[in-house]
Amino acid sequence: MYTFPNRLCIATLLVLLTIAGCSKSKHDKTPFEIENGKRAGTEHVAIQKTLPLRQSANHQPELLKASSEGLKPSGLMFTCPPEQVGQIQRDMEIYFRELGIDNSLISRVEPADGKVIYTLATPESDTDTLSFKNRKQYHIKDEIVILPARGDRNQSVRTVSKKEILLSLLQHGRLTEFSGTACSVEALRDHVGVRQNIIAWIEKVSWQWPDGGPAFWNKKYWGKGTPLASVSLDNALLDAFMNQKLYGIGCYTATKLSYAHGVLDYYTRVKKDKIKADLIRERLLQDKDPLVGIEASAMWSFERDFDPAEGNIPGKILTIKRGIASNNFIPGDWAYLLNTDAMTYEKPGYEGSNAVYLGRGRFDDYFNDNNHHYTYREKVDEVYQWRNGVFSRSRDYQKIKRLSDEDFVRLSKTPQEGGLLEDFRVTPYFFGYENLPKLPTR
Repeated sequence: MYTFPNRLCIATLLVLLTIAGCSKSKHDKTPFEIENGKRAGTEHVAIQKTLPLRQSANHQPELLKASSEGLKPSGLMFTCPPEQVGQIQRDMEIYFRELGIDNSLISRVEPADGKVIYTLATPESDTDTLSFKNRKQYHIKDEIVILPARGDRNQSVRTVSKKEILLSLLQHGRLTEFSGTACSVEALRDHVGVRQNIIAWIEKVSWQWPDGGPAFWNKKYWGKGTPLASVSLDNALLDAFMNQKLYGIGCYTATKLSYAHGVLDYYTRVKKDKIKADLIRERLLQDKDPLVGIEASAMWSFERDFDPAEGNIPGKILTIKRGIASNNFIPGDWAYLLNTDAMTYEKPGYEGSNAVYLGRGRFDDYFNDNNHHYTYREKVDEVYQWRNGVFSRSRDYQKIKRLSDEDFVRLSKTPQEGGLLEDFRVTPYFFGYENLPKLPTR
């Protein structure tokens, strides 16, 4: 069976709390959970020049012509047979109205027959999505979603809005393309819905942290990180969210659980789409180890022990996008901060930090150490301070070196440029709308 190298994730703890390496092994099956960190690097995406939509007399957006020669696109691009473009535009207008997105906020260009590109009407240099909640013109508010709770009840969860997810997809700094069978606004709607569902399940988790000891799982459903043959995958994944005190896992495994459950639950419970749900189950269970290899192996290509022969192994349910602008995070993205200090990198559990973006400037907090979320600066500062010997802020506070705004700008660059943030993001596939890569036999 193919296995990935060890992975890492860190549970961030703020002042007066102990920062500890939230480490775990590749399967959560070894006595001491050690997950090594990862990275990769490519050129930043160039930005597509666009102009705002203008309302015509019939209230339909009128395209303002703009030259895009020599510029790479960003935002959302639909690549379709030319006869489909009109329907895409009409469906996008409906979607914008449903989410309360005014046409004055959007730019649209048609650089070639069969292509239509939507971006925010922001400067090309504006790639930031972390500040969206503070931009008054976007009127971003949380949404309430209903999730299952213990005892056959439901719970209301406040989470990121579909509006913020779509606005983030439209921002400069990266391109998301819907082409071929995915050239459909319904594919976009599903993608937004999947991202929101993943985040909703993460919002209030409070799993146990093994603190250097062995991982533990609810033995009624799991055997050392693998669902028992006697239980369904759906029930095993759900139980990790229903009975959180029975799970002591590392952050890397917590991330994989969140994506596996969030994606499968969306198509099973929210969409009630049996065909797509079966497809996801089949891929997760392809090797009878559903939490192994959900992400592309290339995510970890920077590791010293990475085997290049494994670089083309696709993820079961997640793909990888490279060349992302440093401050560009779409809610539902999985990002990575690398510890670039050679000495502390060798300390088990301190190789780097996985980070899932929850929208509204927030990142995951699987163990509820900081009211269920951290800011981007808290994530960056945590990883940077390890090189100063700060592994407990209460114990090592005298070693902390305060970072300036300029420092955070520098540290948000790629490791190759002297920063910490890898320029890739790991995201869900367009299930049912694209030909998914074939998985290897393991």
